[in-house]
Amino acid sequence: MTPAELNGAELTARYLTHLADDALVYAQRLGEWISNAPQIEEDLALANVSLDLLGQARVLLTRVGQLDGTGRSEDDLAYFRSERDFRNVHLVEQECGDFADEMARLLIFSSYQLELYRSLLASADETLAGVAGKAVKEVAYHRDHAGQWVLRLGDGTPESRARMQAALGRIAPYVPELFDDDDVSIAASDAGVAVLPSSLHEPASAHVALVLAEAGLEPIDAHSRWRSRGGRAGVHSRPMGYLLAEMQCVARAHPGATW
Repeated sequence: MTPAELNGAELTARYLTHLADDALVYAQRLGEWISNAPQIEEDLALANVSLDLLGQARVLLTRVGQLDGTGRSEDDLAYFRSERDFRNVHLVEQECGDFADEMARLLIFSSYQLELYRSLLASADETLAGVAGKAVKEVAYHRDHAGQWVLRLGDGTPESRARMQAALGRIAPYVPELFDDDDVSIAASDAGVAVLPSSLHEPASAHVALVLAEAGLEPIDAHSRWRSRGGRAGVHSRPMGYLLAEMQCVARAHPGATW
């Protein structure tokens, strides 16, 4: 069925799946930095960011199970969907690279998320509006944390500046997809539940540009090369399958287990 043919509950569930999958998959990626970050304080900081995103995903996935008529739990949706059923953007599924890559990704994603949740405070779905109210505070910290590291690296040594600039170039192809208006987002926005991703581009990009300028870094050029697309339709990049295999293996090996 097309988004226009869905009833209100089903449409809301489709839209919430986008937000939940972004948060869930990025939480999984950030968890990989625990014991691998450049200092122990950063292990803890990224673990806390990961837990914030996981908390968002849990509430949203629970709401999806309530709305889509299947009665699935948050665990069912997290651990027993196939790759093509996930609706996250490609940015969050990419493998962890240099620490500078992660700070670039976190700055961009949290800048997007902050504008997203600020807009969703007025969502017609009360659960989503409630999630947004809590998430705005969390994501403001994520954005500030990433911004401080981008400044520190960009305005540091020649080596740190070069690595930060290179990281921005590697992340650039995955940025435009965040702001694509897909059919689900358009229909959910018309229903008063969602916000058009394209409306978030200007304020989110303006903040990123300010941070980069203060750090003495070149702006992100996301229009001169190949760019990612298809995540909202369930078409993912190579790293996604490996991420899901690791994330889902225990639940699939012991279905129904409790502890």
